[in-house]
Amino acid sequence: MSSEDPTTKELNNFVQTLLKQMSERFEEMQGTIVSRIDDMGKRIDDIEKSVTELMNDLGFSDEENDKQR
Repeated sequence: MSSEDPTTKELNNFVQTLLKQMSERFEEMQGTIVSRIDDMGKRIDDIEKSVTELMNDLGFSDEENDKQR
């Protein structure tokens, strides 16, 4: 039989291009999300450290914290 008609070729090219663009955008967004999650984890670690230091400065010990829980 004959090859694909021009309309079908154009549609296939359009779909392939669209899928490629979507894939690239998805990878970009994935990288951004992972980066933000890493940043949030670091911030949480810093907050935990600050809270622990404040509690130690106020005279709270780990044993007292465990009893209060």
